[in-house]
Amino acid sequence: MARVKVNLTLDADLIEAARGLGLNMSRIAEAAIAATVKAERNAQWRDENREALNGYAEEVERDHLAFAQPRKF
Repeated sequence: MARVKVNLTLDADLIEAARGLGLNMSRIAEAAIAATVKAERNAQWRDENREALNGYAEEVERDHLAFAQPRKF
């Protein structure tokens, strides 16, 4: 994965504390951004597929899950 330099404006006291602890702020920021991107993409997917998900939920409630009942052999 290619890396790109960006500029961020962050709280000075927070940066000082992170430096004092020897934290890798780039990796922390990258992880936080990645987690937020994932959450937003998931929310967007749920919104785009809400009708299908609701339809499936209604079908399961009406017809029950396939093989939900124990089979008798």
